[in-house]
Amino acid sequence: MTTNQNATIHLKVKDYTMWRTSYDGDEKSRVSAGITNGRVFRRAEDPSDVVILQDIADVPKARSWFASEDLKAAMQKSGVVGSPSIRFAT
Repeated sequence: MTTNQNATIHLKVKDYTMWRTSYDGDEKSRVSAGITNGRVFRRAEDPSDVVILQDIADVPKARSWFASEDLKAAMQKSGVVGSPSIRFAT
């Protein structure tokens, strides 16, 4: 039996459209880290408040990708405000 592993990412963005373009353009990088099936939600009261649910094939590999300097630079460039909250669950 395979255990489903997921990540929940909560972040704030300056401009959702600019961030979403960057997020969509980073799909290959996420897939190479075993991160798939991203579902993006925005809070109705605050559209710059974003939650992403993703499937994770390999948690250690995903943790390494989330901690990478490349991702940090991409998030800063795309307008992420502060540090995202990332949680893993099974």
